[in-house]
Amino acid sequence: MRQFHILLTVILLAFPLSFHAQEVTPKREVRAVWLTTIGGIDWPHSYAQSDRSAEKQQQELCHILDKLQKAGVNTILLQTRIRGTMIYPSQYEPWDGCLSGFPGKSPGYDALKFAIEECHKRGMELHAWVVTIPVGKWNALGCKSLRKKFPRLIRKIDQDGYMNPEDPQTANYLAGICAEITKNYDIDGIHLDYIRYPETWKIRVSNAQGRKYITHIVEAIHDKVKALKPWVKMSCSPIGKFDDLSRYWSHGWNAYTKVCQDAQGWLRSGLMDELFPMMYFKDNQFFPFAIDWAENSGGKIIAPGLGVYFLDRSQADWPLETVTREMEILRHYQLGHAYFRSKFFTDDTKGIYDFAYNDFDAFPALVPAMTWVHGTAPSAPTKIQVTNDHISWEGATDHSDAPYLLYNVYSSREYPVDIHDPRNLIAPRIQQTRLDIATSGRYFAVTAMDRYGNESAALQSVSKPKPRQGQEMLSCDGKRLILPIKPSTLDAEMVSIETLQGTILSSKRYEGKSMDVNSIPNGVYLLRSLNRKGISHRLGFFEVRREP
Repeated sequence: MRQFHILLTVILLAFPLSFHAQEVTPKREVRAVWLTTIGGIDWPHSYAQSDRSAEKQQQELCHILDKLQKAGVNTILLQTRIRGTMIYPSQYEPWDGCLSGFPGKSPGYDALKFAIEECHKRGMELHAWVVTIPVGKWNALGCKSLRKKFPRLIRKIDQDGYMNPEDPQTANYLAGICAEITKNYDIDGIHLDYIRYPETWKIRVSNAQGRKYITHIVEAIHDKVKALKPWVKMSCSPIGKFDDLSRYWSHGWNAYTKVCQDAQGWLRSGLMDELFPMMYFKDNQFFPFAIDWAENSGGKIIAPGLGVYFLDRSQADWPLETVTREMEILRHYQLGHAYFRSKFFTDDTKGIYDFAYNDFDAFPALVPAMTWVHGTAPSAPTKIQVTNDHISWEGATDHSDAPYLLYNVYSSREYPVDIHDPRNLIAPRIQQTRLDIATSGRYFAVTAMDRYGNESAALQSVSKPKPRQGQEMLSCDGKRLILPIKPSTLDAEMVSIETLQGTILSSKRYEGKSMDVNSIPNGVYLLRSLNRKGISHRLGFFEVRREP
């Protein structure tokens, strides 16, 4: 054990704290966050009890998503089933009170539908996070409703209710919920949480039989989801240590033996496409177990969960380097990363957000493709047209069973555009076949991508258009954007910076010679004016590019 410990320590110390900055970040990598809705602890922080308050609640979510997008996050795990309650109108269970303030009452809009649309606008995946076995306080609405529906299905432990994992009704019921979500919503994944025995449950069967019961639930959900939409990713968040290792003990807290989660087996059998192990540990309770997940991935996707909440002084008060070193080692082993929870990340606890935004995830990444489900890429788009203010193309041919294709747009000053360099990715996962952008002095490439993540060959523009008067890119050094001189005829009070998908990132009064863009991540953006009547004019495009 001591020799292995010394070897692991040497390996870790061999990586400088900023080794990632010396390399271009991966083009394919899961960067996820758990967005918790229970009690509104991540979102929402206000109730929707009128049209105006519902809009305020929606705006808060958009602000959170904007911030996550800027920091390179590409996967949102949105808590959808909370504790026998929902954030969407369900035939199975009542509304959770986190949205309206009143359990069982609608907030006046479909929060899941809204969140999906907003994530997709930003080139992000949304996975519906379904809490499975726990159903909340014994006398709370969710638990009471289930006890009335299934009198013998719910077990009480202390003051909480749990679905019995050994009862076949549990598998059928949870599969029905996941099928409802999959059928009715354009989700990218179903994410199962607490798909295990409760740690305080007195398991009276063998561990092997217990694992069969839990696996049966996973199998029932998988079969329902994949029969409807095979491109929807199946994932779960197992306990962060799969089992005891030969040289490292899990201290009695592991997935396989303690709570009967055969998560690695689910990867091998195809029941899971992706895992988000809850690795809220550090040092030798983290690194050996992370390597174990990597070695047993079976070519599937693994994005360990990082306990960024432990950075908070009211929690464990970890130093920032504890988490950043974990991120560096995960990337070395070609694993993704997921933040728990969103608020601790976006609040920049101990500087974790700035680290991701400015350094570690400074450039975008696509999620890995599910080639084990479907591996045939679409055809390349055709007939690219590049004018001074936009590019367009004709759609590609999809060889999958999904309803539509996505498109990735790349750009550089070199020909051909290197689509393997994430620094050239300026608009990921867009559904339209047109992009408004100043094109002078640049080459472009467009690829098609199916819902499984398979990407086509690139359609390259072969020439750079010559700029028209006033069509040059606005001057930007990565820190300051030079504002165009405001014409006397332009009735504009404000200027705003937008992504190419239309998300507003920053705004200020239209005055002075420049605008601070230090908070804007690398990429290409649109500058607009806005007057008192809400009329907007396009002022030009600019590029933020800071070399690592």
